[in-house]
Amino acid sequence: MALRTRVLPHLVRGVASTRQMLAQPPPGQHWTAFVAEVDDEVVGWVSTFRNASSSRSVGEISLLHVHPEYRGHGIGSGLLTAVLGHLAPLRLPLLRGRVLPESLPYARRRGFLPSRQTRFSALELTALPPPAVPTGARLVPLSEVDPHHVYEVQRDASADEPEDVAADALTYEHWRADTWDNVGLDREASAGVEVTGVLAAISLVKRDGSRMWSDYTASRPEYRGRGLATAAKVGALRRAAGSGVTVAYTGNDEANKPMLAINERLGYRPVAAQWSCLREMS
Repeated sequence: MALRTRVLPHLVRGVASTRQMLAQPPPGQHWTAFVAEVDDEVVGWVSTFRNASSSRSVGEISLLHVHPEYRGHGIGSGLLTAVLGHLAPLRLPLLRGRVLPESLPYARRRGFLPSRQTRFSALELTALPPPAVPTGARLVPLSEVDPHHVYEVQRDASADEPEDVAADALTYEHWRADTWDNVGLDREASAGVEVTGVLAAISLVKRDGSRMWSDYTASRPEYRGRGLATAAKVGALRRAAGSGVTVAYTGNDEANKPMLAINERLGYRPVAAQWSCLREMS
């Protein structure tokens, strides 16, 4: 956790969530992680798995990062070699990695070509506006909502989001294991908006002490354009702030203009970026 906080401070994950991920990896995804150590100190990390949310056969290489003081000594290459060896038996035709802008030359040399850019943003939770809930709608904590309804909103909303690997095959079982049963999910702070009894929008909060990650905010496609996602997000931020969160982070594809506009109106400021890079396998 110390390495992640040093290199990727905008990606919020607590110790309990990390332990859960290591002890109970998602079933059926061939998930594993590798670390590099120097004198018993973790100086490098990467995890990898088969994407279970897409109809495409894709291997994911997640968060390969090395402590700044130990770069240039082959540690990153060693971690990548370990990942490629782990994925090789699956014979996946496409691999995707997430790459910091300064690491793009290295990614290109290893056959990973830049595809899409993600913007990471932060917001100090000091002066949040009240949620503007439209007439006929109701703001609710997701702790009071059937999780299957939350899943349906995310499944429907993610199907047409800007991505190079579409999340068009997200099952309830996978979503439940990865999201709802994650110990870092704050169901009390996470919020939804109901319209005539239908859950129309959600905003999920994962937290680590006084920091939080807006894990997913969206409306069902048929309810877009009504301000419901904004209301859900503001409601979640306010609930999180009320329970001790002081700063919120989020990440969005640079082509997701509606969500970027919501964040900018709320006062989020860019803090980092990364690229999704693809490698076709022969």
